[in-house]
Amino acid sequence: MTMKLIRYSFLILAFLTVAGCKDFLDVNTTPNNPTTVPPALLLSSGLIGSGFANGNELNRYSSVLVNYLSGAGNSPANYDVYITTPADFGNQWLGELYEGSLTEYQRLIETSDKLGAKSYTGIAKIMKAYTFSLVTDVWGDVPYSQALQGTAFVNPRIDKQQDIYEGNSSLGIQSLFDLVKEGLADLDAASTANPGNDDVVYGGSIDSWRRAGNTLLLKLATTISVVDPARATAEINAIKNSPMISTNAQSLAVKFGAVTGSQSPIYTYNYVSSFITDLIASTRYVNRLTALNDPRLPVFISKPNGTSYVTIDNGNGRAQALPTPSTSYSRWSTTVVGVNGVGPIKLISNAHRAFMMAEAMVRLGINGLTGSITTADKFYEEGIRASFAEAGLTSGQADAYITANSFPLAGTTDQKIQAIITQKYIALTGNGVEAWTDWRRTGYPVLPENNNAQGIDNTRPVRAMYPNQELQRNPNFTQIQTNVKVWWDAN
Repeated sequence: MTMKLIRYSFLILAFLTVAGCKDFLDVNTTPNNPTTVPPALLLSSGLIGSGFANGNELNRYSSVLVNYLSGAGNSPANYDVYITTPADFGNQWLGELYEGSLTEYQRLIETSDKLGAKSYTGIAKIMKAYTFSLVTDVWGDVPYSQALQGTAFVNPRIDKQQDIYEGNSSLGIQSLFDLVKEGLADLDAASTANPGNDDVVYGGSIDSWRRAGNTLLLKLATTISVVDPARATAEINAIKNSPMISTNAQSLAVKFGAVTGSQSPIYTYNYVSSFITDLIASTRYVNRLTALNDPRLPVFISKPNGTSYVTIDNGNGRAQALPTPSTSYSRWSTTVVGVNGVGPIKLISNAHRAFMMAEAMVRLGINGLTGSITTADKFYEEGIRASFAEAGLTSGQADAYITANSFPLAGTTDQKIQAIITQKYIALTGNGVEAWTDWRRTGYPVLPENNNAQGIDNTRPVRAMYPNQELQRNPNFTQIQTNVKVWWDAN
C-alpha cells in the first residue's frame, strides 16, 4: 500500500473514530459480507471518499492546469509543464474511487436494499452517479456498467463516455441521468431507516438531498450541452422548476474533521503536510482578479507579508528561483480550504448552480421558469452574489462588482458564455476539477499555454492517462494520450 493510499485509509479511520463509529474495522475484517456493515458507516466513508477524491491529487493536477495555482515542486511542477504519466493517478483511481467511495456506495445500495432503507439507497445512487461522473470526466471511457461487480466481471468492459452519460440499452448500460433519477425516487419512498450525523453533508436532511440530486442532473446536462444540446435541453426542461440547491447552506459539500488524520486533503497539502512547498498561487490568477478589481482576491489568496502577493507564473516552477522561505508563498486561504481542515470540500455549490442555469438559458434557450429569477443575466448576478456571500463579502460589494462587470445583454452568444464561465471560474476557486471540465467543454476562461510546456504536443492536457495497474491487469484497456479529447469536449 502506497503512502497516498495509506493516507486515505487513515483519514477515513480517524474521521469515523472521531464521529464515534467504533465498528469501522469490521469493514476490513469481513470484506465479503457487506450486510455486517451498517448503512451509517458506509454512507460516511463513501461521502468522505468522494470529497477526498475531488480535493486530493486530481484537484492539484487540475488546479495547476487551469492556472489557479502554479507547481513549485514534485508532481505539481510536472503538471505545470504538462508532464503526466500512467504512474500519476493510480492511487486516486483505485484507492479513492473504484475501491474507495464507489465500492462504498455499491455496498450501501446492496445493504440498504435488503433492509428497506430507501433513504440510504437514494443518497448512495445520487453520489455514485456524481463520483462516476468525476471518473469519466477525468479519464473519458472507463469501466462503469460492469464495474463494482466483484468476481462477476474480473476484467470489466471499458464503456464509452457517451454511453455512461446517456445510456445504451443494447449493452445494458444505465445512464448517469437515470441513476440519479432512481436515487430521487428512492428518497420519495418509505424508508426503514434514515441518516443523521452519519450524513457528513446534510446531517440527514432528505429535502437537501433531493435538491442536490436535481442540481446534479443540471450539472450532468450542462457537461454534455455542447456535444448533445438536444439531450441536455430535454433533461434540464424536465427539472428546471424542481427544487434545487438555492442557498449556500444547501451546497453539496463534504465536511471533514479538525483532528490530524481527519482533515480535508486540500487543507492538509497546503498547510500541514511535508509537501506545502509544492504549490504556490499562480501569477496569472492574481493578475486576472486584479484586472477585474475583484474584492474576492485577498479573501481567496493569502498575502504572506501582509502587503503583497508572492506568486510565480505557470510553468516556471523548475525554471526560476522560488521565493524563500517557503512560508512566504501566497497560497489558497482558509476561506478556500477550510479552517483547521474541516473544509468543506464543495462538490456542487449554490453559485455553481446559478451559473449553470445562466448558461442553459443562453446556450440552449431554456425558458418557462417559475420563481423570482427567470433570465440569464439575473442568474449570472445570482451566482456572483452567492460567491461574494460565501467569501464573507457584503451585498454592497457584490452590487458594485456586478455594475463594473455587468452581463453583456447585447453581446453574442459566445460573449455571454465567456462572461458566465469566467465568473463561474472565479466562484469555483478551490475546485480545479470542475473548472478544468468547464475549460475543456467551452474554451473559457481563456488560458494561454503555460511557460516551458512539454508533454504531448506541448499543449494543456484534456484528460488523464490510464493508470499503469489497469493497463497491466485488464486487457480491455488501451492507453490514450492526454491530447485526445473526451466525448463531451466538442468545442
